[in-house]
Amino acid sequence: MFGIYGVSGLSFLLVAFLTPLLIRGLRVLKLTQPIRSELPADHQAKRGTPLMAGLILLVGVITSLQFHPAPLMIFLCAAFLLFSLVGFMDDFKKAAWQDPSGISGRTKLAFQFAITGLLLFTLFRSFSLSSDITLFRGFQLHLPVYAYIVIMLLFIVGSANAINFTDGLDGLLINVAMPTYFFFFLISDKPEVQTFSLVMIGCLLGLFLYNIYPARAFMGDTGSLAIGGSLSILAVIEKVEILIPILFSVYLAEQLSVILQVWYYKRTRLRLFRMTPIHFHFSLKYGWSENRIVMTFGFISWISVLVCWLIWKYAL
Repeated sequence: MFGIYGVSGLSFLLVAFLTPLLIRGLRVLKLTQPIRSELPADHQAKRGTPLMAGLILLVGVITSLQFHPAPLMIFLCAAFLLFSLVGFMDDFKKAAWQDPSGISGRTKLAFQFAITGLLLFTLFRSFSLSSDITLFRGFQLHLPVYAYIVIMLLFIVGSANAINFTDGLDGLLINVAMPTYFFFFLISDKPEVQTFSLVMIGCLLGLFLYNIYPARAFMGDTGSLAIGGSLSILAVIEKVEILIPILFSVYLAEQLSVILQVWYYKRTRLRLFRMTPIHFHFSLKYGWSENRIVMTFGFISWISVLVCWLIWKYAL
């Protein structure tokens, strides 16, 4: 019988061996990445790279359910699938019509709010989710259920999109997301959360073999939104909402850079950053290579996890 580490290893092997078949299929179907004209020249060379390789992460869903078919695992896998479906719709329009804009932002947000509302309702109804937020050990902020739901709606959708912004360079999101999943594995006393987190790390490692620079395939929103949604849901389940500014620091920096760029440009008609999300700024202004940005952001993610683990262990 596979242990928890064996299941993660199996997920890695399955993704590592099956991804080339998926890449070949995407090429045959001509489901490739269109590139926005304003992106740097080195990104224009990536035109025609297969998109939607994030579909391979569904191996993790199947593996998790096969080895741990408990209600909470079913819920986690359903959350991953629902967010992945929204990303798939966006990716399919981009790839099939070669339209970099994909489906409209309003449509994506509408689906995400509807899915998040359904997931939060299920957590309260079936898993007795508390509306309290732990600020530090022995002290909690007691919120009315409806207030908590509104706050978490905004948090989950906002975080999912922030994590989606991070998927802008070869291997970047994978390198930043693996530490975050590892944090939830470390702190959880729920076998479903531990299994799901380790399985996703195994899948991401397998996909990383083909997504590292120069990427043979992009995971697309099919993968990045699913990762974003599942990580945000895990934060709610584990009741570490107070740690999000630190734990999600890289993702929030990516999203905040976009917000600040728009705000600053509207006021001054000048750009605060050379290009956003901020990983492009380091490339264009400082000449950092993709690999340097990916490794630096991944290192920051690991530091964020270490800081959050120490806070969780000694203060929460």
